[in-house]
Amino acid sequence: MAITAADVNKLRQMTGAGMMDCKKALTEADGDFEAAVDILRKQGQKVAAKRADNAVSEGLVLIHVNQDATNGKVVAFACETEPVSKVADFQNMAMNIMSQAVASNVASKEELMALTQADGQSLQAHITELIGKVGEKLDVIAYENVSAEKVIAYLHSNNKLGVLVAFEGTNGTNLDEMGKDVAMQIAAMKPIALDKADVDASVVEREIEIGKELARNEGKAEAMLDKIAMGRLNKFYKESTLLNQEFIKDGSLTIAQLLEKTQKGLSVKTFKRIAIGG
Repeated sequence: MAITAADVNKLRQMTGAGMMDCKKALTEADGDFEAAVDILRKQGQKVAAKRADNAVSEGLVLIHVNQDATNGKVVAFACETEPVSKVADFQNMAMNIMSQAVASNVASKEELMALTQADGQSLQAHITELIGKVGEKLDVIAYENVSAEKVIAYLHSNNKLGVLVAFEGTNGTNLDEMGKDVAMQIAAMKPIALDKADVDASVVEREIEIGKELARNEGKAEAMLDKIAMGRLNKFYKESTLLNQEFIKDGSLTIAQLLEKTQKGLSVKTFKRIAIGG
């Protein structure tokens, strides 16, 4: 059957796919709109499979904190190139992902991707359709949902780095300024854990071995290697765990001391630092 411009436009309105893709899909489907939609979906799946191993180093990080600041969510929606990150369809999808996270309050990325859309498809299926449209790998590379007595957020100006910090023991203290300072510290200093005990055992073991090897290469006696390695490990803790880091704005305080100075008993329950491209 003949495919008219009106038919192509109708399918375009239904799917958001490009005019040529819609015309090809309708032609292949002999004018059957449902079959054409399936063809476009499969096109997205083919592109997704072909580009599955590609790196995604561009995109958007979005943050939402609820009205009473007891819950925060962060989503990182990534693509391959900067131009795609600026396309309206990509940005609208990112906002849709966040709005659905807020509405559903799901705990994990897997639950988020499985959310059913108005057309009965999953959110992941809609992202796959968009992959077919833009021709790049798209991926929600991170999703975090944090609740606490007080949640403070920081979103870097490039919209590719976001931080959530969850505080407990506020005792009514206003944490807006100090909380943002801590969030910005996390953004800049990239702590890998909250405190010493939270560092993965394999990381600790690796740092000890590196410390020993460095000392050995410096010609230190074998009997001294363990002691020297532990000294280097303590330095690692000070640089890489949030509570033991020096406060950027006042090097006389660690973050742990800053919390105690702000409010006795104040603690960080957890933090999340999400970045696209590094």
